[in-house]
Amino acid sequence: QVQLTESGGGSVQAGGSLRLSCVASTYLDNSFCMAWFRQSPGKERIGVATIEGGVDLPDYDVAVKGRFTILRDYDKNAVYLQMNNLRPDDTGVYSCAARSGWCYISADYKYDSWGQGIQVTVSA
Repeated sequence: QVQLTESGGGSVQAGGSLRLSCVASTYLDNSFCMAWFRQSPGKERIGVATIEGGVDLPDYDVAVKGRFTILRDYDKNAVYLQMNNLRPDDTGVYSCAARSGWCYISADYKYDSWGQGIQVTVSA
């Protein structure tokens, strides 16, 4: 397993922006998928965004498409989630995840490396 460390969370008003960062403890080459998941209060964890290794093809939950952007920096061994036009229902704990192979935005159980999670709170 790889240790993943998130940063950049916090509190923001609706319409604001935040940028989450996730850095891996060991080098993840282009065979690895990177992803961001969110768990909101009282709800199951959902996939927010994924990015395929190598081709860097992104996928998004329909609720965040057009507002969030996932980016990967192989040199920094990092993945980012730029979140714009935030809404109160974006509130939750965001976790970075990694797996070798293809991405699965709807299957968190397929990921074997996870960050500790970081809180994002969006107020109305």
